[in-house]
Amino acid sequence: MLRCKMEVRVFQSFDETASPSQGPGRLQALRDVLQSEALDGFIVPRADAYQGEYVAPCDDRLAWLTGFTGSAGFCVALAERAGVFVDSRYRVQVKAQVAADFTPLDWPEIGLAEWITESLPNGGRVGFDPWLHTLDGWRTLRNKLNAVELIRCSNLIDQIWTDQPEPPVGPVFAQPLELAGEPHGAKITRLAATLGRAQTAVITQPDAIAWLLNIRGSDIPRNPVPHGFALLHSDATVTLFIAPAKLTGLGDHLGSQVTVAAIDAFPAAIAALQGPVAVDPASVPVAIVDMLETARVAIIEAQDPCQLPKARKNEAEIAGTRTAHLRDGAAMVRFLAWLDRQPPGSLTEIDVVCALEGERRATNALRDISFETISGTGPHGAIVHYRVTKRSNARIEDGHLLLVDSGGQYVDGTTDITRTVAIGTVGDEERTNFTRVLRGMIAVSRARWPRGLAGRDLDALARVPLWEAGLDYGHGTGHGVGSYLCVHEGPQRLARTGVVPFEPGMILSNEPGFYREGAYGIRIENLIAVREAAAIEGGTVPGMLSFETLTYVPIDRRLIVADMLTGPETDWLNAYHMTCRDMLTPLVDGAARNWLMAATEPL
Repeated sequence: MLRCKMEVRVFQSFDETASPSQGPGRLQALRDVLQSEALDGFIVPRADAYQGEYVAPCDDRLAWLTGFTGSAGFCVALAERAGVFVDSRYRVQVKAQVAADFTPLDWPEIGLAEWITESLPNGGRVGFDPWLHTLDGWRTLRNKLNAVELIRCSNLIDQIWTDQPEPPVGPVFAQPLELAGEPHGAKITRLAATLGRAQTAVITQPDAIAWLLNIRGSDIPRNPVPHGFALLHSDATVTLFIAPAKLTGLGDHLGSQVTVAAIDAFPAAIAALQGPVAVDPASVPVAIVDMLETARVAIIEAQDPCQLPKARKNEAEIAGTRTAHLRDGAAMVRFLAWLDRQPPGSLTEIDVVCALEGERRATNALRDISFETISGTGPHGAIVHYRVTKRSNARIEDGHLLLVDSGGQYVDGTTDITRTVAIGTVGDEERTNFTRVLRGMIAVSRARWPRGLAGRDLDALARVPLWEAGLDYGHGTGHGVGSYLCVHEGPQRLARTGVVPFEPGMILSNEPGFYREGAYGIRIENLIAVREAAAIEGGTVPGMLSFETLTYVPIDRRLIVADMLTGPETDWLNAYHMTCRDMLTPLVDGAARNWLMAATEPL
């Protein structure tokens, strides 16, 4: 942790975690290994054996090799070319982080298989670590490659990363029953009954194991999850494979339904299973499937049995999330009130991060931030997942938009909120586009829809006001969020790629945006929960669904062009601000309360 100018200790570091200058030498070392292994290339994903979204420092091989520190992407290193594949969230960032020896590539527009085939037109042998690729991902690549052969091998990066950190051994602790809402023994019994013909289900993702066993951990920064593997058996028992040192403070929490084994015992246990064994092709590593096939264990492909139950939050989890958001909302109000009192040009992006985390810490309930705070002023706001460092730290000037995307990890809930704030006098273009983004956020907030619809069916609601002006944003409109778990959670998504129908209890973000590269960025984000919609007299569609807003923090009225809003949009905004006032006024005082009253005046 770093002590900031404002004398606030923060979780976030502002050091450079990777450097473009180191990439060329490391790439050459990898190429030397390729030659000795008789390989023409090697694939380096940002992934670990547990197939969660976030990785521990020891598994951050993509950043170590290339310098790119985004949360998603992969590199293919060949003898003459090295491509770094990133999606639309990271296309500005990657250009600044990788050396000229690496070529940034727009994924998925440029397909991995197509690029490899083009780069190796006469065929070749490309290596991959089977622990770092899911069955689905490997199949998709294999089926599209013709002359090129995919070769399983040990991880070549580990051979050249001489100071690679050790695997984490963070302590595991119990999540209180009053917050989990269901005993883990009941979860095990309930899910075991859904296995059908399968005798066992393999569970690898850390948040699934944490949810199933009502435990939390500290192996991944910002994500309270432990690393391990689990086998859910049809007799309503679980075998947990984990480093024993992590469990010393857990007491007898796991109980008689859970057997603990060392993680090194996992391969032998897989080979000894009596099938059929269920694996989720979207998350199971190829290496585990290889073990089952070698042992001639019958395999059933099915979704991880924890995924949908975990996504459907129970009443205790929703109640805890509401409480966490009120606490977090009050911290945000104190921060925004402080920010508005600072003269333009007097602060830097790091000052903003420190001040905001300081307000969250002052609640005496913050366990961690839920991700690295995005504090981007002016052009940095257009970098969707910008991370400020000591080198990039910019002064917040008059006329800038300041985009602050942040969140907290509290024992009763995970928060994620974005507010875009006017610094001094902001231009008409920025205000117009802010209002378009706001209209899209309101449209999602007000939505009602028939059961059975998914994120791809609702995503366009957020984009129509931008589309009308020929504008758009490249990321999804929303992601699932955990209950004191990962801030990004599946399987639900509010996006064009979201195919899982929404169900009551699911929590999502609602975060449309617009980004003018080199100039400014806009994003407005609240968290929302799926709920049963109130019946409408005379309606013909039974059992419709709607969203409950969980985040209550004022939206910057100075950036709103009021004449662009329709009557219902204005009514929604004014009602939202009155609710912000009612909920948060008892939680703040002094200058923060005065700011809140002014910020929630009707439009």
